[in-house]
Amino acid sequence: MLRTSNVADILEIDPLLDLKTTLQASLLEFIKYFYPLLTGNPFIIPQPVARESHVITICKELVYLFNNPNNRSMINVEPGSGKSTILVFFMAWAYTRYADCNFIYISYSLDLAQTHNETVKRIIMLPEYQALFNVAIDQNARGKKFFRTTAGGECAAFGSGGPVTGRNAGRLGLDRFSGCVIIDDFHKPDDVHSDAKRLHALRNYRETIEQRPRGFNVPIIGIFQRLREDDIGGYLLEGNDGHEWRRVILKAIDELGHVLCPHKNTLEQLLIKQKTDIYTFAAQFQQDPQPSGGSLFKDDMFPVLDYEPEILYSFITADTAEGTKSYNDFTVFSFWGIYKIRQLGKETGEFGLHWIDCMQIKVEPRELKDAFFAFWHRCQLHKKPPQMVAIEKKSTGVTLLSLLSELRGLQVREIERTKKDGNKTSRFLSMQPYVAQQFISFSAYAAHYDECIKHMRRITANETHAHDDICDTAYDAIKFTFIDRTILNQLNSSPETKQFTQNYGGYIDTYERAHQTLWRK
Repeated sequence: MLRTSNVADILEIDPLLDLKTTLQASLLEFIKYFYPLLTGNPFIIPQPVARESHVITICKELVYLFNNPNNRSMINVEPGSGKSTILVFFMAWAYTRYADCNFIYISYSLDLAQTHNETVKRIIMLPEYQALFNVAIDQNARGKKFFRTTAGGECAAFGSGGPVTGRNAGRLGLDRFSGCVIIDDFHKPDDVHSDAKRLHALRNYRETIEQRPRGFNVPIIGIFQRLREDDIGGYLLEGNDGHEWRRVILKAIDELGHVLCPHKNTLEQLLIKQKTDIYTFAAQFQQDPQPSGGSLFKDDMFPVLDYEPEILYSFITADTAEGTKSYNDFTVFSFWGIYKIRQLGKETGEFGLHWIDCMQIKVEPRELKDAFFAFWHRCQLHKKPPQMVAIEKKSTGVTLLSLLSELRGLQVREIERTKKDGNKTSRFLSMQPYVAQQFISFSAYAAHYDECIKHMRRITANETHAHDDICDTAYDAIKFTFIDRTILNQLNSSPETKQFTQNYGGYIDTYERAHQTLWRK
């Protein structure tokens, strides 16, 4: 590999012209040469079994668009595949052929787009690049969001949620490649399930992004993982922009069971993800998002035990409604117990969350106190009475929180919804893997089982269900237990848990063995 900071010495070496020709002729060779110079690390091309490397496939498609710019192409590939790296090197490679190219680089995050824009500039400014190619950065027009070459080429970064104006992609009247619009991850995964944010981004595509190409020979390249049926991918595939798009669909697992990125995930790991995170796996890994109106939770995700497990810690989650009119949600109280999952007499090292009881009612705010204490006293009869109550902090919830704070010996937690939690769909999708792994159980013949299961199977990803109050209490319980691990961290260090392990760690009694539920089928 040729590398020197002495440009004059380089120019006296005969092989330089051969190297320049090789790098201009092959995007892949260009990346292999300059990636180590930029990062200090070798460029790794994954070698999947019986499949072409996705790096090679993506490079082929980009080169095709460079040579046939009168096209639009959508490339779907799993997250973490290195697609952004390939894109920034593609732009730097294109400048070696035509230094007057105009690029617009768009991502869901303006900061991310600016970072990638800056990387293109860093590649161009490498001494080796400067020695090989007649491309220079205009020092009077450079920055994170925008830079210009001395040949008049431009590269500008934008966020998909903001107006894309003031810059153009490509040039008018040319019959060769002169730049393009690149869309790299148009939607933020946490935002795509918000109708308002998703539709705003799609409207921005129609009103500003689609107007940026300056000629019919200026392609638009979209590269991203699918997120849901009606994301930007679904919008374009349905022909809503009036164009036919080339499609490069790279599934994480192909029809023969071959893995695309074996350096990231084994087949076994992907199959586990497919089983436990059904919705996300179908969309982001298989590029085949499931209907957002389909149920997120199935009956067989909730194991039913013939016995109640040994509860280590119990608590209540509450979702209070604002009134009793038909359009209001219900008020729901759920009682939960945490226990250690056992199989065939042995601890698995995992905790389960047992749905001990649930009450769904419609009450006026003035009746909320009596309704809660009725449920509270019912829970007090359990051999492990509730040690904590968690209530969402909203108008009726605040009133109940103030009443409960007066109870001695009871830990009260306020639940505040933050941007980090996302909208309802994001929250329900985040709890799905724990439900799918059968971590949420019921006791056989539990009075609330039918009501809870009927409610959970109605929960969808597009919020077409009428009510989600029971599911809200389940989300809060799962968040405290598994997502934030607030309760589990407390349990792992408690003397009670250690004593439980000593008493039950090596065996299981005759009754429990006779009624053991197999958790992994």
